[in-house]
Amino acid sequence: SEISRCSYHVFLSFRGEDTRKSFTGHLYTALVHLGIQTFRDDEEIERGNNIKDEIEKAILHHSKISIVVFSKNYAASTWCLNELVMILEHKKSSKHIVLPVFYDVDPSQVKNQTGSYAEAFTQHEQNFKSETNMVQRWRNALKEVAAIGGMVLQDRHESQFIQDIVKEVQNKLHLISLYVPPYLVGIDSLVTQINQWLEQDGANKVGIATICGIGGIGKTTIAKVVYNQNIPRFEGYSFLADVRETSQDCNGLVRLQSQLLSDILKGKSHKIYNIDNGINKIKEIVCCRRVLLVLDDVDELEKTRKLMGTQIPFHPGSKIIITSRNRCLLNAHFISQMFDLEASTSCGGLSKLFEVKELASSESLQLSNWYAFGHNSVPESSMAYARSLVKHCGGLPLALQILGSSLSTKSVSSWKSALEKLEEIPDSKIQEILRISYDSLEDDHDKNLFLDIVSLFIGKDRDYTTTILDGCDFYTTIGIENLVGRSLLIINEKNKLMMHQMIRDMGREIIRQESSNFGKRSRLWHKNAFDKVFLMQGSRTVKCLTIDLKGLLEDKAERTNTTLHFPKHSKSQFLMANDVDMETQAFAKMKRLKLLQLDYVRLKGDFKDFPKRLRWLRWHGFCMQSFPVDFDINELVVLDMRNSKLKQVWKDTECLPNLKILNLNHSHSLLKTPSFSGLPSLEKLMLKDCINLVEVDQSI
Repeated sequence: SEISRCSYHVFLSFRGEDTRKSFTGHLYTALVHLGIQTFRDDEEIERGNNIKDEIEKAILHHSKISIVVFSKNYAASTWCLNELVMILEHKKSSKHIVLPVFYDVDPSQVKNQTGSYAEAFTQHEQNFKSETNMVQRWRNALKEVAAIGGMVLQDRHESQFIQDIVKEVQNKLHLISLYVPPYLVGIDSLVTQINQWLEQDGANKVGIATICGIGGIGKTTIAKVVYNQNIPRFEGYSFLADVRETSQDCNGLVRLQSQLLSDILKGKSHKIYNIDNGINKIKEIVCCRRVLLVLDDVDELEKTRKLMGTQIPFHPGSKIIITSRNRCLLNAHFISQMFDLEASTSCGGLSKLFEVKELASSESLQLSNWYAFGHNSVPESSMAYARSLVKHCGGLPLALQILGSSLSTKSVSSWKSALEKLEEIPDSKIQEILRISYDSLEDDHDKNLFLDIVSLFIGKDRDYTTTILDGCDFYTTIGIENLVGRSLLIINEKNKLMMHQMIRDMGREIIRQESSNFGKRSRLWHKNAFDKVFLMQGSRTVKCLTIDLKGLLEDKAERTNTTLHFPKHSKSQFLMANDVDMETQAFAKMKRLKLLQLDYVRLKGDFKDFPKRLRWLRWHGFCMQSFPVDFDINELVVLDMRNSKLKQVWKDTECLPNLKILNLNHSHSLLKTPSFSGLPSLEKLMLKDCINLVEVDQSI
């Protein structure tokens, strides 16, 4: 039978009449979407001996954990009670885990058999007068399971309760799955289609597919669900997130290559010296095992070529999934270039396109209800407003999630006011719709925190970011929690601050709208920042400024078809070839500047008028041999000087009472560390690859 052939992570025990089409149904879906193989008996009405045997096999031999959902009428079912006895007996003789879930009953009611449980046992005692031992076994089982200590709904939203249960199951099973929201709507059909494609002649043929659609439509979420459900079928697997953005970073492609190798080799790290070296190593490992690769958010085929090369000898049965806004990303020429059709079997006919469509009105309403109310139902007083919200979102899941979250717990009058505001914004202007979630933040503190994260800290470690922004007088921990609560920010499984690109673009648009004059905006980055500094047009309003000169000049070189080659940790040849110097005086008016990135920028002039309120300074490729003596960095919290030419950090002992992180990695010229006597708050010192370091100050 199907059950006896399969193994399950979870066995779900529940009273079908109570929760099959509501709570337990949603819990089952959430578990399956995370790749947790879950057994749920769908044949409750017509049960025979064969089904009973199969249930027993599922519990005793084919599941690792049983979730028992206690509802008001659970005890009325002799089937459920016998199932519970069987589960607990199996627990005593094995490592089987039991997780009680108290849905709409209190644990004391189950333990003491009061309320509806008392009524059920009154009936049982009448029906089974000659089988009092069996009735007592049922009572004992309820007492035993209630004493285990499970999860109780209480006043929580069902959606949050389900999320908590899923996390508990993952922890108990030690499963590593990509995070997906616990409430997903309208994706099952497409997920099934992709799963069928993955299984189609899967042992013999290599295949590649694109999941395409507009930003915020759910491409990445669908790819994660498919990935979670299918990784057990492959010998190696890797999910590369945010390929488009990561590949734009310094050494971004090499980092992606390293992750791909580490994932497929189950954590074994490989040193990659450059992109070409990474391509060769990837080809070596994908030729000898069936792999599932997901490349998330690819905007150009060239990035895929740079990442993995061409004529890749994939092992038969390997599958590649790409998510992209571009539905025409894959073409016959690219496929013929990418695959080594002789080394790997033919991929002809297995190139596939899956397009994600907008949600239907009913699906949109269901999804917005989950985020706004925590369950799939709407108070009658709010129904008209909920339908109006759905209409404005045009079936875009991200907009439904963000707007639903922003209106959660709000009054009817607040809904009315928000929807009146929406009336002025055409449905096509998604960025402006997303802005409404930003406007719902309760104070300027959270708004400014959001804008700083948008400008500098997407993809950065949460703890690292908290250290910096706490030093900028933010209450970062609670602020981040507020942003996560409004669905404006995500903390991923690696504790990184992540943000959907549409939300990021919305934040940057808010900054752009501060002034038509770039120099009078609060935050400047890259090209605009470079222009204003180079032309000495900064102003007092600037609080955050970031320049990556290497990146800017590389972009310039690409536009002019110039090929540039750089040493791994040194950019001096590059800078000399382009000969870009900037004046320190350009920063003189920026009195409020706190966050500053000057990667590979060369400054000339003195620092006596340089901003004195800096809390974070990142200056990769710093070209001086020591810090200028007239550079006032007294308020710094983080100093990041990777790849610098420093021989000594500063000539005399510096007093930096607030400095917590000092990063000097890859500073090949560094001969000795600074004195630490003036750094009472220092928590982290990084000296990786400082190959000429010969002296560590005794004050350490």
